[in-house]
Amino acid sequence: MTKQEYTLTIYTENKVGIIGRIVILFSRKKINIESISGSPSEVAGIFRFTILINESEEVVRKVCRQLEKQVDILKAYFNTNSEIVWQEQALFKVATEKVTEGADVERLARIYGARAVVIRNDYTVFETSGHTEDIDKLTEALANFGLIEFVRSGRIAIIKNSEGFHKKLKEFEREEPAPEVKENEFLDKQDKVFTM
Repeated sequence: MTKQEYTLTIYTENKVGIIGRIVILFSRKKINIESISGSPSEVAGIFRFTILINESEEVVRKVCRQLEKQVDILKAYFNTNSEIVWQEQALFKVATEKVTEGADVERLARIYGARAVVIRNDYTVFETSGHTEDIDKLTEALANFGLIEFVRSGRIAIIKNSEGFHKKLKEFEREEPAPEVKENEFLDKQDKVFTM
């Protein structure tokens, strides 16, 4: 079984503790999560988690099936890197005196598409987004210029051949419509419903 990077896209209800339940499932299977990120999805009230793991397809397929058995998890997809468009975001804090000493830091920022988001007397914060290897290279390069602090986000990804979860949800509602809710059904029968 050959392992490779898989990106899981998991749609869930926005419920307390859902992330804990997802992470526990990976922990029980002894699968290391390389990165995780969550955000609202294109459907109101539905959350989308993006999880990066390095596993075999068979294991990933089983994990997705188990995830979909969880209450509050609506759908789990898995994709290889060639099937998605993905990015990570990073912030770098560098001493401003290093930025102003010469053109090297500015040149690096330009090469890697980074831009200054905060400039103070004592430090400057650069922001960039890209693939893991691009951010790794910029991190190594800025380490030579007194990198003070660094943070990167988890992977975020869009599935290339997906028409979005909203369309699937509408199809599901059409195939299996929810029973009609009758409001105030007993309002005019109060005497028969309430005996007091």
